[in-house]
Amino acid sequence: MRSVLFAGVSVFLLAFPASAQKEPVTGVISSQLAAFLNDDFNAAFAHASPAIRRIFGTPERFGEMVRQGYPMVWRPADVRYLQLREVAGSLWQRVMITDTKGRVHLLDYQMVKPKSDWKINAVQLLDGQSEGA
Repeated sequence: MRSVLFAGVSVFLLAFPASAQKEPVTGVISSQLAAFLNDDFNAAFAHASPAIRRIFGTPERFGEMVRQGYPMVWRPADVRYLQLREVAGSLWQRVMITDTKGRVHLLDYQMVKPKSDWKINAVQLLDGQSEGA
């Protein structure tokens, strides 16, 4: 196993290929998206990494940030999981989200595993409107 220090949290990544970890990673992202669709701030916040939880403090503040900054995540019309890759010791899941107006957005989700479960540590909105699946 490898240990990576990120945002003050020691993260252990399993020593198998990123592709072997895709299902658990996409499951966490899917669960958070479902929580947002149900306006379940607590469940959505539970999928955030400890560093993100410290930054926002409460599920309500976190939910407000997502609503304002990532409306396509708050209310996605369609979600497609693209490649999962390792970059500098971190796993990044590329996600293509179509919003309710039909616009396509590419996002990278940085995933960490501070204990036994994967958590979302960052979401980056990428330039460009589409990518092949």
